[in-house]
Amino acid sequence: MIITIVSSLITGGVVALFTWFISLKTIESTNKKTIGTAEDRAKEIVENAQLKADTVYKEAEISAKEAAIQLKKEMENEVKEQRNEVQQYEKRVIAKEEAIDKKSETIEKRNEELTQREEKLATEEKEIEEIKNNQLKALEEISGLTADEARQTLLKDVEDDVKEESARIIKQVETETREEADKKAKDIIISAISRCDVDQVSATTVSVVELPGDDMKGRIIGREGRNIRTFETLTGVELIVDDTPEAVVLSCFNPIRRQIAKLALEKLIVDGRIHPARIEEMVQKATKEVDATIKQKGEEAVMDVGLHGVHPEIVKYLGRLHYRTSYGQNVLSHSIEVALLSGLLAVEVGEDEKLAKRAGLLHDIGKAVDFEMEGTHVQIGSEICRKCKESDVVINAVESHHGDVEPDNLISVLVQCADAISAARPGARREDMEVYINRLKRLEEIADAYTGVEKSFAIQAGREIRVMVVPEEVSDADMVIMARNISKQIEEELQYPGQIKVNIVRESRAIDYAK
Repeated sequence: MIITIVSSLITGGVVALFTWFISLKTIESTNKKTIGTAEDRAKEIVENAQLKADTVYKEAEISAKEAAIQLKKEMENEVKEQRNEVQQYEKRVIAKEEAIDKKSETIEKRNEELTQREEKLATEEKEIEEIKNNQLKALEEISGLTADEARQTLLKDVEDDVKEESARIIKQVETETREEADKKAKDIIISAISRCDVDQVSATTVSVVELPGDDMKGRIIGREGRNIRTFETLTGVELIVDDTPEAVVLSCFNPIRRQIAKLALEKLIVDGRIHPARIEEMVQKATKEVDATIKQKGEEAVMDVGLHGVHPEIVKYLGRLHYRTSYGQNVLSHSIEVALLSGLLAVEVGEDEKLAKRAGLLHDIGKAVDFEMEGTHVQIGSEICRKCKESDVVINAVESHHGDVEPDNLISVLVQCADAISAARPGARREDMEVYINRLKRLEEIADAYTGVEKSFAIQAGREIRVMVVPEEVSDADMVIMARNISKQIEEELQYPGQIKVNIVRESRAIDYAK
């Protein structure tokens, strides 16, 4: 049994070994055939690629030669064209050189001719100068005057003639211009004034507060004067308690503080309880009321004029003008009137109505704080307008409405006119007697300083200066020029509402006595 199994195993191993050997040989033979076939295929592909490469190379070589030939032809054509252009330029240059040579020859000939003429003219000038000197000597011998004396005489005669003629022309032109301008200006101004109606309000630097009885004066003063001291300290206003029956006086240059003090004192009188703590409380209430009134008046002014987009700070300043006066005229009412007049005048002459109203309303804005800050109201007003980003036209109107600077636009001139109309309205303003007398005195001094003036008189409340001249020293022509010079000097040196008429009178009198 075991022998049989061993024999079977040996036989199986021999068969398996033989089968593996046969398979190995078969695979080796198959691989050789496959390799041989692949090598043949590879050689065939290489040969085909070589043929194609040769063909492409030859075609590229042929194309390159053809392109080179074509490029050569193009270059030759271009060179040929450039050569033709160069030849044409050379011909033009040659022609220009020939023309320049001809011109140079002509110029040289002209220079020679001019030189000859100059020499001839120099000779003739010498001859003319000699003749002129001989004639001048002969004229001096005949007239008995030297050349300088004759020149001065001639110039004097010409100057007199020209002076008289210029004065006549100036007078004629001024008359015609004034008549036409007055007519047009009157129409415009009358139309503007007739459509402008603004209430006039006057005030002073003092306020009178009525009392229910004289016993109230003692309560206001308080024990050892503590009430009146507290009141004056808190308000900054002087409280005058004198012999005036049933009244006390509040005095202060600051109109807003004076108004606060007046309201506070009236509240204390109505309340009846007057002591330092109550005084402080009433002053605070009065301050709030005045601030509210300032805001309200500013807004009303803006609405009355019809403006929009006004800076809140400017509205506040406008409200403060409600308590400010100038020569007795309420400045806020005056500003509203100037704004309305400026707008109406602007419509008449074709300017921007809104801008003219804005400039007119703000022209005196500096007076709202001129008693608190250094500088004139014009300077303060221009600074406020610049700070609040107002336009250059408005700023110029503020700066020029009193002539501090020259107006650079028509609206500024219209504001000047409207300001003068509002200020010169009868009853609108009043001025201190001292200021009034000094202005009249200065008017007469300006006129008396001119040569030939015999006497001058300021009349019609300073609206006219009448000048009497010496007839022998001042001619009719001199009168026109003198009137013009006096007017200019008054404009430069004086400040006044409205206008001043300069009236020069010249008359000759012959007096004799029968004996």
